[in-house]
Amino acid sequence: MSKSSMGRRSFLKKSALMGGTAGAASLIAAPAVLAQAPKVIKMQTSWPSSNIWQEMAQDYADRVNAMSGGRLQVDVLPAGAVVAAFQVLDAVNDGLIDAAHSVPVYWYGKNKAASLFGTGPVFGGSAETMMNWFYEGGGKALYDELTQDIMGLDVDGYMGFPMYAQPFGWFKEPVTTVAELEGFKYRTVGLAADLMAKLGMSVAQLPGGEIVPAMERGVIDAFEFNNPSSDRDFGAQDVAKNYLLSSYHQASESFEFLFNGLMMEDMEPDLKAILIHGVEAASTANKAKAARRYSADLKYLEEEAGVTVTRTSTEILDAQLAAWDELIPELEADPFMKKCLDSQRAWVEQVSYYELMNAPDYALAFERYFPGKLSM
Repeated sequence: MSKSSMGRRSFLKKSALMGGTAGAASLIAAPAVLAQAPKVIKMQTSWPSSNIWQEMAQDYADRVNAMSGGRLQVDVLPAGAVVAAFQVLDAVNDGLIDAAHSVPVYWYGKNKAASLFGTGPVFGGSAETMMNWFYEGGGKALYDELTQDIMGLDVDGYMGFPMYAQPFGWFKEPVTTVAELEGFKYRTVGLAADLMAKLGMSVAQLPGGEIVPAMERGVIDAFEFNNPSSDRDFGAQDVAKNYLLSSYHQASESFEFLFNGLMMEDMEPDLKAILIHGVEAASTANKAKAARRYSADLKYLEEEAGVTVTRTSTEILDAQLAAWDELIPELEADPFMKKCLDSQRAWVEQVSYYELMNAPDYALAFERYFPGKLSM
């Protein structure tokens, strides 16, 4: 038997024989360890408290709190609680908040490349395709290069919940042609603003909570945000009655979970893993919640709120792709953006080829069992 084994065995034997005050002390000390206060992580979102996305951020917090056995407590705050909706990146970097729940396009004004991590050109891949690129196609490394090396930020970010493609949006009158879009004052964000400008629209970039008031004041006369539930929560149906689904302006977006870099470095390894992999758990939960709520709220908008729901015309969709064709060479003048776009194209060509070739025509099956519903 080795000396180390003998030493360990002797220690265990002595420990077993110890009683009285030593044993009592250990019993008294144990509850004190268990009763340690959890590490509180202050996470602010970019969403109003009434928005479904605030619920989705809370879904993340609930899972992290549960998986950590009470050692972590994520406190979720709405937009404006500490900083404005578009300022969470700086707040995380500066340590004003520990984490944020947002989207990269909200810091597009700092670096246009932010839009490539959710609202960039659509090469034929869905939001799920592009979130897969982030984790399996080199996207995370490029994201870290942008945020940490190019921008010099002390942040660590992860993508979660591949969103359904965003509707073209809300209009006061039906819109079917590109000519009808000329001069529209339209709300969107990120590279979608550049895209819509090429279609003749005048674009305002506003946080979600400012959209309906701007519509009421005439600051804008058409807008998009993201989905039927958020749009209903904002009261979109009270200021417009024509809702156009389907668009290429933001068809591949995911949430961004941002963490302060210093906090993550100091975090115990198992708790750090819970924070990171909690994004994956929340992503699944968010997708399921969105499927139920978005579809139910679309039904409400159409059947009870008097909203006319249609698909965006093929003419406008073709024009959006043509506008991307114009915009992409301008973006590629920046070497980093070209590197990102080259990576995304290669990923989409490989992965979406398989996805599209393999996918059955779901619309054909839907029409068979629910005839007439898709004839919009």
